[in-house]
Amino acid sequence: MTPLLHMKGIVKHYGGVRALRGVDFAVGAGEVHALLGENGAGKSTLMNVLSGVVRPDGGHIEIGGEVVELATPAAAQNAGVAMIHQELDLVPQASIMANLFLGREHRTTWRTLDRSAMRRESAAVLADLGVDLEPSRQLSSLRVGEQQMVAIAKALSLDARILVMDEPTSALSDSEVDRLFAILPRLRGRGMGVVFISHRMDEIAVIADRATVMRDGHNVGSFDVADTPASEVIRMMVGQPIEQLFPERRPPGSRFRLEARGLSVDTGRNAAGRTEPRGVDLTVREGEIVGLAGLLGAGRTEVLDAMFGLAGPRLRGTVKIDGEPVRLDSPRAALAAGIGYVPEDRRAAGLVMKESVAANIVLAALRGLARFGWRDRANERAAVASSISELQIKAASPDVAVGTLSGGNQQKVVFARHLLRQPRLLLLDEPTRGVDIGAKTEIYRLLARLAEGGMAVVLASSEMPELIGVCDRIVVLRGGRNVGELQAATTSQEEILAAASLDQHPTDSAVEAE
Repeated sequence: MTPLLHMKGIVKHYGGVRALRGVDFAVGAGEVHALLGENGAGKSTLMNVLSGVVRPDGGHIEIGGEVVELATPAAAQNAGVAMIHQELDLVPQASIMANLFLGREHRTTWRTLDRSAMRRESAAVLADLGVDLEPSRQLSSLRVGEQQMVAIAKALSLDARILVMDEPTSALSDSEVDRLFAILPRLRGRGMGVVFISHRMDEIAVIADRATVMRDGHNVGSFDVADTPASEVIRMMVGQPIEQLFPERRPPGSRFRLEARGLSVDTGRNAAGRTEPRGVDLTVREGEIVGLAGLLGAGRTEVLDAMFGLAGPRLRGTVKIDGEPVRLDSPRAALAAGIGYVPEDRRAAGLVMKESVAANIVLAALRGLARFGWRDRANERAAVASSISELQIKAASPDVAVGTLSGGNQQKVVFARHLLRQPRLLLLDEPTRGVDIGAKTEIYRLLARLAEGGMAVVLASSEMPELIGVCDRIVVLRGGRNVGELQAATTSQEEILAAASLDQHPTDSAVEAE
């Protein structure tokens, strides 16, 4: 059967760099095809060729069995190709209707805007997707997930035959992800070919029919998702077995670095949508990595926020660092106590995206790097160079904007900032979310090195293989409370899930009494 899309022998050079090395890629009608690979593998370049942004140096493209010339984005759009970027290319100040018809507005015979016709067609295409939105609503008033539905509706209104979705779930809540996935069968039913780019293996297993893995500008292989285990996919992506993703570590020390007892936060007007800790007990020994597990809304992030002083004076309970009581009523107090925090949303809470890599790294350590109260630029440059080397941050120079880096390298910059202060306790919230497998491996190795050096780490993650592979112990939360504690070496994903979701939960009897 002739595929809907067939890219044959695509080659692209950037100077002496071969970004694409004769790539073949095919997508069938009514198929969701995942495109996988580390950052720099060539995925974006290949899709930029398809969307007319980049002209290839070799090869050709067939759509519906006919060779097409996609020299410009307009040509690609006319050929039936639509691409939804991670950063949505919509106009926030305009209405849904205006976004759907931007650049191709309907006109009356008097050449005025035919708003009635555009509203009718907008309502029809939204209804076709099962989306209940008023076409006159301003786009900026919508949640991110709803804006993404508008982007999909725009592709449908353009009669797109091939839809490329680049990391579409990276900024969505779980409920918004579910809504997006519910749309995909409708797109299949229309005979559309969907290219789905994602780093999340759990998503691929749920929604994709087939997948293609790219590495170093090559197509490493294509396969049926249902017949291929995740371990084999990861091996194709990184060139090594999954067992090598998680480095071996020595057992942690015996001395408690963190002792938190009865950790609670008084709820108030700011508690909407949050599950504040309610009597959480948490201990971490030196050189130990303790995981926080739990379903959505269990309170993982809120526990970390509280320990970093973000609850302010509403925090209750006692906290000791290396046996000394500390008062964590502000982030400044947490930093002074030797606590670092890598938040879940690195773009909004962890980085100043328009500032340079260097400025972001030294941001929290300026006072410590100063001499006699004055900024010491040479000292700062040396600290930045050391951080970039130690964490293997890939950037053209320390002076480039951190927003131009890949997700994995942005995350390393956040790590570098806190590690410059040499914390005794490091709090991590979803530290590998939105980064590729290769960057995950590097972060896991970094955590192993930090633990070997005696640092205590608390790692909140929704990825259970990550918790089992990285942590020594796993504390399970539900409703802001401890409901289980498991040894990572002897537990399973099923046991963690049972502890997180059932009234009767397993508790690991092998955990030492404190």
